Amino acid sequence: MSCTTILVGKKASYDGSTMIARNMDSGSGEYTPKKMCYVAGEEVPKTYRSVLSHVEIPLPEKAMDFICFPDALGDRGIWAGAGTNRANVSVSATETITSNELVMAADPLVELHLEGDREVPGGIGEEDMTSLLLPYIHSAREGVIRLGELLKKYGTYEMNGVVFSDENEIWWLETIGGHHFIAKRVPDDVYVMMANQQGMDSFDLADAFSKQKEHICSEDLREFMEENHLNLSMDQEMNPRDVFGSHSDADHVYNTPRTWYIMKRWNPSVFTYEGEDADYRPDSDDIPWCMVPEKKITPFEVKYILSSHFQGTKYDCYGKFGDTSEIGKLRPIGIERTAFLSLHQNRKEKEKELSCITWVAFGSNVFNAMIPLFSA
Repeated sequence: MSCTTILVGKKASYDGSTMIARNMDSGSGEYTPKKMCYVAGEEVPKTYRSVLSHVEIPLPEKAMDFICFPDALGDRGIWAGAGTNRANVSVSATETITSNELVMAADPLVELHLEGDREVPGGIGEEDMTSLLLPYIHSAREGVIRLGELLKKYGTYEMNGVVFSDENEIWWLETIGGHHFIAKRVPDDVYVMMANQQGMDSFDLADAFSKQKEHICSEDLREFMEENHLNLSMDQEMNPRDVFGSHSDADHVYNTPRTWYIMKRWNPSVFTYEGEDADYRPDSDDIPWCMVPEKKITPFEVKYILSSHFQGTKYDCYGKFGDTSEIGKLRPIGIERTAFLSLHQNRKEKEKELSCITWVAFGSNVFNAMIPLFSA
């Protein structure tokens, strides 16, 4: 699904909480109704079967209670979307991202197909990931490890970004091809902006292959890159966005304008965003993955961003005054086909049942409001 994701570290938030939020946008020309559900651990089946890829996966014996946001109709599978479990760990899955031809050739996506008369199941995807992860993980880091193991064994049929959070930290994972991944701990003092592209612009392989303090990846990632000549930089510095991401004209209409607007809102004084001497423009490919905000961020600021439509710029799709020639040129964050927004705010509270708040809004964010609910 086309989405926009915002992550806020605990030192960048107004109250010391971690916050993860995502718009789940329906496909072009569609609307996917969603619902909110509470699922008891004893009701979780012991085997998972994907509707889209037909893959069957045995599940752990013990599952925790959790809340999630599945499709209301259920005709295409569960698509649980996001949620929080009894251990106050949150997952949002997935942000559809993009890749390039070299990566796809080196590690093809695992798609449902026929070999003669025999059906060969595909891998896992957005339909499945929240259901496969949320009932079983007790920390954000544990979520990264579990998903990495699932990707290695079953693969995936699409490129995805997945976020995990608890009261202490946030981890962001990006899939690479059919079986590989990289994951990075979000620094505590930053916000992260994701808009349907490979996002990470730095990665410490030395850490990932040693202490894994802030970086985790597939165990063969170094060899995978070297054998398939994926790093095209002249100095061999590793920028994951360059190595694994897309470099298309469509990015400059659909993806980069959204991150440009977010940074323009939360770092208005650091850079110039318009005019001939702008540091960053809507079509800039080097917009940072994360930034330290100029002011601490509240849930209401996150909602504002996830409802935005380039207001205050010439690209405002609801603009009626002044130069209207650029209206509709760029894909805004707030669109009419958003199915739901969830924001998971994990606070350090003595009473654990009160520590995690789920903010939820259904439908187009331009015209709705968030409701806060205790996740427990």
